[in-house]
Amino acid sequence: MPNAFRLTLVLVTIAAVCGLAQRRWGGRGFLSEIRTAREVPSGSTGTPTWTNPPAFSKDVFTFVRIRYDRGSGWGGGWATDLPDSDLNLSYRLQQVTALRVDPDGRILRLTDPALMDFPFIYIVEPGSLYLSATEADALRRYLLNGGFLWLDDFWGEREWANCEEVMREVFPDRRFVELPLTHPIYHTVFEITAKAQIPAIQYGIASRYTGVTWERPDAREVHHRAIFDDHGRLMVLATHNTDNGDGWEREGEDDYYFHNFAEKIAYPLAINVLVYVMTH
Repeated sequence: MPNAFRLTLVLVTIAAVCGLAQRRWGGRGFLSEIRTAREVPSGSTGTPTWTNPPAFSKDVFTFVRIRYDRGSGWGGGWATDLPDSDLNLSYRLQQVTALRVDPDGRILRLTDPALMDFPFIYIVEPGSLYLSATEADALRRYLLNGGFLWLDDFWGEREWANCEEVMREVFPDRRFVELPLTHPIYHTVFEITAKAQIPAIQYGIASRYTGVTWERPDAREVHHRAIFDDHGRLMVLATHNTDNGDGWEREGEDDYYFHNFAEKIAYPLAINVLVYVMTH
């Protein structure tokens, strides 16, 4: 076989493999097209499926993930843990509560007019979050009109600084405050008495031997910080130095991780948060 032909064949094969990997793991073209978590192949052990009676097709809770552009901050991107975290949590919420839950979820930009149709939105990895002025304005309107935002899965002081800076663009006159354990959000469905840490799965599996659940030395203490409106309504919750998304996404990969982090921490907190914000 001529060397030039061999080289061409290798390059074509590499291009084909890379194209498949991009589509499977979220290449830009693929991610730009998706509107629901259900369109993305599982990155873990598979996602649950369920249906609701036709009469409940619109009367459901929908997990809405926000798509954003990465800034110069630290951390991953908006698609981290997609789709397993969104769909596993949605399924567990329907299992444990009386809520009917959308089996597909949604993925939206803050500037999408459909945003106002959903009372809950989730932003992952805000350590790398960037919002344009238009997006910051849209988020401010959404939150002041009754919406709720959960910021999750970011670690250390650099990532916190980025998140805080972005939220100051949304609310220049409001600051995060640490949410006390006396707040009713911790006593809605499950009794939560500590702000326990959920590590990424590799740290969680190793922690049975090391006892270490943090990702870096400046991320040992878990913070649940909040922003309230003028009437005391919880608008924003930031769970810092913890990875709820991995707790939902990776539930089926390791028995120790499931029982110690997903079952004991990630799901009880999420169910409490969602039930509380949907009823207040």
